[in-house]
Formats: sequence, structure tokens, C-alpha cells
Amino acid sequence: MAQKISYTKPPLTLSDQINLLQKRGLTIDNIAKATHLLENLSYYRLSGYWYPFLQDKKNHKFRSNATFEKVFNLYCFDRKLRQLILSEIEKIEIALRAKMIYILSHNSNAFWFLDGKLFRNSDKHRKSLVKISNEYKRSDLIFINEFKNKYDNPYPPSWITLEILSMGTLSMLYGNLKPIRPKRDIADYFGIDKDTLSKWLHSLVYVRNICAHHSRLWNRVLGIQPIRVRKAKNEWLSNTSIANNKSYYILSIILYLLQTINPNNTFSSKLKQLFNEYPNVDLEAMGFPIDWEREFLWT
Repeated sequence: MAQKISYTKPPLTLSDQINLLQKRGLTIDNIAKATHLLENLSYYRLSGYWYPFLQDKKNHKFRSNATFEKVFNLYCFDRKLRQLILSEIEKIEIALRAKMIYILSHNSNAFWFLDGKLFRNSDKHRKSLVKISNEYKRSDLIFINEFKNKYDNPYPPSWITLEILSMGTLSMLYGNLKPIRPKRDIADYFGIDKDTLSKWLHSLVYVRNICAHHSRLWNRVLGIQPIRVRKAKNEWLSNTSIANNKSYYILSIILYLLQTINPNNTFSSKLKQLFNEYPNVDLEAMGFPIDWEREFLWT
């Protein structure tokens, strides 16, 4: 292991940042616009988008055709991609919440999320209850205050309580359920087995957080990789050898789940429209195979 050193690089002024980029070979036609973008987006955030334009990554030397405009276009593409993904994951989150409420409430009772006997790991269940408690205490929603003022229960029934929970907490609750019939029924509704749904939800929460915190996504290697589906009830990818740690795989998962939630969804066409708007984006860096548009899932 290499010996660590102290970080000693000084902060650069905006003009110094422009000069450094030009010195490294980046073409900047509009200095005023580039300065404005560096001021409002930050040098470090944009550096993730000019990285693919580097010819010599060790010495930070740009290719001869690299321009600031191309870098910014890639940033804009990634921003729109994240916005689209957030919109679609929202639909998945709402559908998951609704299905968990309905199936588990009818199988157990209105307060099933409090029943430790339904969950595999008691420590994880306690952590879930802490999250629920924190959300409940700080919520100022009208329907929560009305319940607090009228009833003496420690929490409202699941159809109220789950409305204030994050997707991460929902994923944690589902993943920690014992392999009972309701867990299977929820997964079956989405056309996959319970273990696959649990792992997919974990990955979707991870990707959602990337998007919500405005982090770079397009060519990212996913830190929490979704597992490969073993048996799919609905239309899935015929090419099962593709990488499951890139954007393409998670986008395919979103589209797969939307088949159940909204069979008339326009996610595929919206994504293709985005690609047409930014034709220079390297889809291979996102994990897209050459023949991806011939997949029935994407047609």
C-alpha cells in the first residue's frame, strides 16, 4: 500500500480554473458562460463529466476535440436522466407502499408493522421502528396531527403510517419480512420472486438517493448491484449476460416493474427521446448493449 500524503492543493479562483482547463487542452469558446457555470455548479462537480474527454487521465490532458460545451451537454443529459428516473421510481415506490398496506393489513391487521413475529431480524425491525417513530414525531401533516389529537394509539394504522415513510424504510420493512405468503404475494404482483424484489428495491433506493442528491449517474458503476432475475413472469431481457452494475440494468428493472404498475407507461419512449436529444452520449458507458432496442422489453 502506497504511503499516504497530506492534501496541499490550494483553492483556485474562477479565472484560475478557466486557465487550468485551457492549459490542459480543453477548448472554451465562451469564457463568460464557462465561468458562470463553474461558479454555480463547481469545478469538482463538473470534473466528473469532463473525465471521459481526457486523453491522458493521469496527467489530466484533454483530447484535441474536447470542449467545455460538450462537457456541459453531458452534465445536462445526466441531470435530465436523473429527473426522469426519479419520476418513474416514485411510481414504483407508491405502488409498493399500496401493495404492502393492502396485503399485509388483510393478512395480519392494521398495525402489522409493529408485530415483531412477522420479521426475521429483530434488530433490523427495531431500527425500522426507530425510523418510523422519528418520522411520526416530526411530521406536521394534517392527517397525522388529526390522528394524534383523536386517538391514543402509539401509531396510526399502516395505511396512514406508511404514507410518511421513505422508500428506504419501506424497502427495509419488506426485506426483513419472514418468507410468509404476504411477502410472496407482494413480489408475485410485480412479476418476480420475493428475494429478487427485495434486492431490486435495495438497488432502487440506492439509485434514487444518487438522483435525489444530484450525483453523477450516467456512467456510474453501481455500488449496490441488483441481482439477476431468476424467473420473470413478465417481459424481461433476453440478453442475460449483460453487466448488472451499470445504468442500463437498473433502467431495465424500472421498465420491468412499470409493466405491472402502468402497462401504458411511456418510460421507454421518454428515454429514447432523451438519447435523441443528446446523440453524442456514449450509451456503451451506461452498459447498453448494441442491440438493446431489439429487446422486446424496450420495444
